[in-house]
Amino acid sequence: MAKKRHNEIDWTDEEEEIIWVSKSEIKRDSEQLKKLGAELIELTPQNLEKIPLDEDLKDAVRQAQSFRLEARRRQIQFIGKLLRNRDPEPIQEALDKVKNRHNQQQALLHKLELVRDQLIAMGDSSLNHLMDEYPHLDRQHLRNLIRSAQKEKEANKPPKAYRDIFQYLKTEIAEA
Repeated sequence: MAKKRHNEIDWTDEEEEIIWVSKSEIKRDSEQLKKLGAELIELTPQNLEKIPLDEDLKDAVRQAQSFRLEARRRQIQFIGKLLRNRDPEPIQEALDKVKNRHNQQQALLHKLELVRDQLIAMGDSSLNHLMDEYPHLDRQHLRNLIRSAQKEKEANKPPKAYRDIFQYLKTEIAEA
């Protein structure tokens, strides 16, 4: 067996696997982190509190929210750089939850619009079905609003009661 030179590396004894990463892949990852940073900047302060960020990153995001144009672009790059040293998975998961909550809220509001249109079109039969689902609603108040909305529609008046039905359903169902 030949002697091993002092400066030679024995690659067979190495337990860690060396992973080669291309320059393009590094750039793609960097762009991905910058996009994540840009999404964080668009959040409201209440939603930003729900994201697990350390203080340095949170401060950088808050600063970027007050910047415009070129300063914002540079701050987004800085946020991307800060994110390289952190695990982006929990941040992305929390961001997805916040966004999905918004999507669920939008879907609920669309559903309430459909319920309102159905109430006006079908009247008491639709109201009975709605009362079965949500017994805490005020049947008499809803019935008055439905009749007012139907009269407004027939007389081509502004849809005040139409909007009032939606607001009532929104406060009683969506925010309950």
